[in-house]
Amino acid sequence: MAEQVGGVEPRRRRLAVIASKGSLDMAYPPLILASTAVSLGWEVAVFFTFYGLDIINKQRLHRLKVAPVGNPAMPPPIKQVPIRVPNLVGVLPGMTDLATTFMKSWMAQANMPSLEEMIEVVREGGGKLYACATTMGVMKVRAEDLIDGVECLGAAAFLDYAANADVALFI
Repeated sequence: MAEQVGGVEPRRRRLAVIASKGSLDMAYPPLILASTAVSLGWEVAVFFTFYGLDIINKQRLHRLKVAPVGNPAMPPPIKQVPIRVPNLVGVLPGMTDLATTFMKSWMAQANMPSLEEMIEVVREGGGKLYACATTMGVMKVRAEDLIDGVECLGAAAFLDYAANADVALFI
């Protein structure tokens, strides 16, 4: 946190993140950044839009998956078989579940908090979680589908917030 200078409290740094993807591997980056920023005393807002709404959906949050198809950077699941999972292997039945299991295992081995725990850190730290009101209609998401502590917000209002951000990211 910035130090006080000449008796004047400095403006808190501000982070604005747009989370637009709803797979397990894409849920971590915005939440890692947001939970870290609130821990540092930053003002934080995460705007969930399109498939990113799945991250804050009561029913979908616990069922996020990693898709091996179209994910060429995914490391080999078994160290002894150093072959990246190409799209051909990724389309085999069960590969999405296998990739999801491996990712959850890697996160647990790295002592990473769960998505739910990171969301709680953001909320407890005063960070804001916003569902895009416009895409909620497109994606057929209702306010009651959202986890506790999420507010609905329009794109224009989030842009007002982001316009004054020190760091703005689209993930």
